[in-house]
Amino acid sequence: MDWMHDIAYLFGGAFLSNAVPHFVSGVMGRPFQSPFARPPGEGLSSSTVNVLWGVFNLAVAYVLLCRVGAFDLRATDQAAAAGLGLLLMGLVSARGFGRFHGGNAPPRS
Repeated sequence: MDWMHDIAYLFGGAFLSNAVPHFVSGVMGRPFQSPFARPPGEGLSSSTVNVLWGVFNLAVAYVLLCRVGAFDLRATDQAAAAGLGLLLMGLVSARGFGRFHGGNAPPRS
């Protein structure tokens, strides 16, 4: 049953990672891609939509990390599971959003 908690922590890390670009873009007043844009994930959503989407992702991360089992940041397996989710979603986001913002092939100096 302990492995089920680790899966929840993996997804909690992923939701935490996904919250960051949406929330930060939103509070900076910048439009950003979201699942609610047209086309989904490619078009831009308003800063308000992104703040709401970021907070929703934070709430899901909270539930998965803090309300499932007894997450202990000092427990290596639990921290590793959350960290792996954070890393994997971060890499997927970097590649996906990099398509639109030039991050996959930065200009040479």
